[in-house]
This record gives sequence, structure tokens and C-alpha cells, in this order.
Amino acid sequence: MTNDPLIRLEGIKKVFFTDEVETHALSGVHFDIGRGEYVSISGPSGCGKSTLLAILGLLDTPSEGTYTLNNRQVADIGASERAQIRNKEIGFVFQAFNLIGDLSVFENVELPLTYRDGVSKAERRERAIAALERVGMAHRVKHYPAQLSGGQQQRVAVARALVGQPSILLADEPTGNLDSKNGEAVMELLDELHKAGSTICMVTHDPRYADFADRKIFMFDGRVVDEATMHRLRHEEDQRLMRPARAAAAAAATGGGAA
Repeated sequence: MTNDPLIRLEGIKKVFFTDEVETHALSGVHFDIGRGEYVSISGPSGCGKSTLLAILGLLDTPSEGTYTLNNRQVADIGASERAQIRNKEIGFVFQAFNLIGDLSVFENVELPLTYRDGVSKAERRERAIAALERVGMAHRVKHYPAQLSGGQQQRVAVARALVGQPSILLADEPTGNLDSKNGEAVMELLDELHKAGSTICMVTHDPRYADFADRKIFMFDGRVVDEATMHRLRHEEDQRLMRPARAAAAAAATGGGAA
């Protein structure tokens, strides 16, 4: 990892407006991701993890704040160039795999390169096969997604993310649709890719998988907090949610709930 951050977020806010209701999904998020770093983002459901990842992946824009990617402010980049950056600089791995069912494994992995100018058919093939070899799926090039297990599909999805040689790999709950054995295998694959030099930012709700990262970022109610604060806030939230049930149980035990 170098001292030059690949990603810098400063005061990122995201507000959604629906039926005259404001939902503050992100509230002043600040952090950097260095080149070659492996970062996990974790927190309870609804804390803003996926919204943040969408902004990092140029799939959404912040309401306020500054996002700098590769020393360029994203706000200064037009829609057409953003699409090019997504294709060249960012590799996506999704919980649901998002493979195209009527394309073979090879065709799925090759697909991002077909949108690039100046990449020959021979080069596309060479790079697709190399990416599949990295994830241990080169022997399945002619298979279709429906012929693969969930773990194998996610490996193919990782190969598709890698084929463009992106600056950063963004993984959104990459083990969410997998059993524990396949989940561990995918996490070990990401760990190997990181050790080989890949920059990875992963969203996960599972503390076991967050531990694979070099650095853990914790989120609660749209803001970044330290680990101790997150555990305290989660405990307080759990206690708040349990109060009605405890009150009902106490009333029933003392006869207060009788008709």
C-alpha cells in the first residue's frame, strides 16, 4: 500500500426524498482507502453500507461532500466518462452474482471487455481465461451459470470483476447467498487476491468475514463510528426494541394482561 489514497471521502451525505419525507442515509462520512488496502465496511441493516458502496462504485452520487477517486473529484466527471471509469477502474462483486443465464462462463467473464475500444478478440479471450484461472474456474469455461453451484457462480463473478484489471474491487455482501463452506472459500479467494496486490472494499454484516480485512470501518445510522461505539449503540437499540416485549411479559406474569 502507498501513501497516496486511491479513494478519499470528505463529508459525504446522502438524503433521499420520498413523499415529503427526508431519509438521511449517510451523514458526514469521512475516510480514505489506500492502494493495495483491504477494507471492510460493516454495521446493522439500514446503516448506509450499500448506499455508500453505490457511491464508491459511481452508481449513485452524494447529496453533499467530496469524493476523490484516483486524484480526480468525481463531481467533475460527466455521466459518459463515469460509465467508462466503472468499466475500467472498478470491479463489482454482488451478493446475487448477477451472471447472465444464457451466456457461458467464458462469455460472462469476457463481457466487460466487449465494451472497451481497442481490445481485440484474442486479447479478450486471453484475459478472460487468465481471470478464470485466478479463481480456479478455467475448467468450466463452456458451462452456464445454472450448471454451477452458488460458490462456483460467485467465483465466476469475481473473475468477471477482475478481467478488466480494475483499480479497486467492490464486494457487496459477497457471501450473502452462500453456505458457510462456500462463503469461507470465497473469502479465502478475496484474501489471495489482496495478497497479490488487489485493492478491495467489502461490505458485510458478518463479523467473521470483516476480520479478513486489514482495516474495519463500522457504520451506524449513516455515519462512521469506532467499534466500541457501534457495539454500544447496537446494544442500546436492541434494548429499546426489547422493551415492549418485556413489558408485555411482565404484565402477563403479574396478571395485568388478563382479560
